Amino acid sequence: MLDFLGNLERTHLCGELRAANAGQPVVVMGWVNRRRDHGNLIFLDLRDRTGIAQIVLDKELTPDGHLKGEQVRPEYVVAAVGTVSLRDKDAINPKMPTGEIEIEATQLLVLNDSRLAPFSPSEEAIQNEETRLKYRYVDLRRPEMQRNFRLRHDVTLAIRESLSKQGFLEIETPILTKSTPEGARDFLVPSRVHPGEFYALPQSPQIFKQILMISGFDRYFQIARCFRDEDQRADRQLEFTQVDLEMSFPHREHVFAVVEQFLAAAFRAAKMNLPTPFPRITYDESMRQYGSDKPDLRLPGLTDVRSAFSDEALAALQIDPALPVVALRIPSVGELSRKEREENHPLFDKKKGAKFIDDFKRLARSFPDAAAKVRELAGAAEADFVVIVAGIGREQWVLEKFDDPSAHYLKASETKYSGRLSEREVNVYAAAGSFRSELAKKYADRHGAFASTEYAVKEAAAPPPKGGEKHRVSAEGAFCPIWITDFPMFEYHVESGKWMPAHHPFTAPYEADMANLISDPASVRANCYDLAMNGLELGSGSIRIHRKDVQQQIFQSLGISDEEARARFGFFLDALEYGTPPHGGIALGLDRIVMLLAGAPNMREVVAFPKTAKAIDLMADAPTTVTEQQLRELHIRVALKS
Repeated sequence: MLDFLGNLERTHLCGELRAANAGQPVVVMGWVNRRRDHGNLIFLDLRDRTGIAQIVLDKELTPDGHLKGEQVRPEYVVAAVGTVSLRDKDAINPKMPTGEIEIEATQLLVLNDSRLAPFSPSEEAIQNEETRLKYRYVDLRRPEMQRNFRLRHDVTLAIRESLSKQGFLEIETPILTKSTPEGARDFLVPSRVHPGEFYALPQSPQIFKQILMISGFDRYFQIARCFRDEDQRADRQLEFTQVDLEMSFPHREHVFAVVEQFLAAAFRAAKMNLPTPFPRITYDESMRQYGSDKPDLRLPGLTDVRSAFSDEALAALQIDPALPVVALRIPSVGELSRKEREENHPLFDKKKGAKFIDDFKRLARSFPDAAAKVRELAGAAEADFVVIVAGIGREQWVLEKFDDPSAHYLKASETKYSGRLSEREVNVYAAAGSFRSELAKKYADRHGAFASTEYAVKEAAAPPPKGGEKHRVSAEGAFCPIWITDFPMFEYHVESGKWMPAHHPFTAPYEADMANLISDPASVRANCYDLAMNGLELGSGSIRIHRKDVQQQIFQSLGISDEEARARFGFFLDALEYGTPPHGGIALGLDRIVMLLAGAPNMREVVAFPKTAKAIDLMADAPTTVTEQQLRELHIRVALKS
């Protein structure tokens, strides 16, 4: 039954044909999306990556083709030879771009058959994601997935072209490299040639792109594959793709301008206009206003409501008066029952040294003036759900966070100099911000704050009007980018009682804070910056350390000895001695950018062959064991825990 392709060549793609093609002879090839048998007429919806065209097999016109049409089934691969004709007026399908035409086939070749697929690519929604990932080659045929990867291609191409026009050279860096601390666990690759030694897959091209600046390339970029052995989330994969760039002699404003230009180009490729420049906010202000260093500006921010409470009220509520008291507001949620509120309680992070009050009726009975003032300060309408988040006292915090009551405890004012947030203040704001984000996700259908984004994505993906040119959709209000600056250089680790680096060790501190590196690490700001959009961190970057003496001071402040620094970064420290220019850069997650533009719920929708939340490739059945022979060649013995 199966035919060979022979010398037959495709003349058109299925989704390209329109009324203007009427009368033309064509050859189209693809997969059978649907088959309808009307006796003497058989209709095949033929699908390729551009769309669907209807094939008509008339028993009188092509008896051989009609006979084959009786036997083909969905997902068979066929080629149709015929002529484009206009459909009758009552047969036009306005929902299909090719709905005005059909192809009257004179010949049908069945190039391959197909087993019954576990699901049909014509299905709009497939509930079982594991089935989709196991049969990913079928899943990727779905129009939605085809659109996602066309979008990914267009966005990547636009970014490449923008950076090239801005004077950047695309240069590849090694995949097999040296293990260096980057914030997550490395993937290690054993060396067959050097027994007992290992390469590491790069978590980022960080050191190499800095060396490219030392090498005089001035402006580098790369669409870089990166690997991090870390727990999976909706916006995280073990292997991912970064838009990675570095510049010589920059100030951070230069980096911002480059990124804003290529992101605007990426949005144009997705048929949207993204206004520039992006707003900026310091880390401390971002925490105060949103409780997050990746704020979602589509939602109402936090409100300082400390003034609504007397000292006596705070004492009665067991709230620490030295810590923030803030209100978060989720619009239009309405009054929640006790059961509904209790179901929300696990969403609150109690380990942050904070508490929340979500029963406003009860609060109003005991403190009516305070409850009314909170709603006034927060600008809350009657239907808005308001939650108060505040810091708690030492005894309560220790009991909730530690088994050991003598555990180290931070006073509210202990960890940063005047004018900056203390670690405990940050924790309270972070607890409020996290709760705000989780509640907003849960009640998205009620508050509607995300509807503008969904609308923009849908409008941008819609085909252009018949006979007209499509206008770009405004992304303003739907996609809300913001630069976060002035991060702390160090974070206090309560369990160990030590200051720990908040960033990779090549991040430069502000020049004005250099004198405090050892004596007062809490006061040191990092010359780094993040770009956030709609509650996601899109990218992170910094001005780098370009002097060896400063780099050694940073290592010293992090507790890295000269011997350890030499063992880990010797080649990089050597390179710093050979005329290193000031330099800086950033890396943005390409997968996350495309995920946002596609309106996808997670990164797996825009990564061709992703891993599951359990870090498994269901299609390729990876990871798997290997043979003893392979292990011997690599000088490895596996010891499994009992």
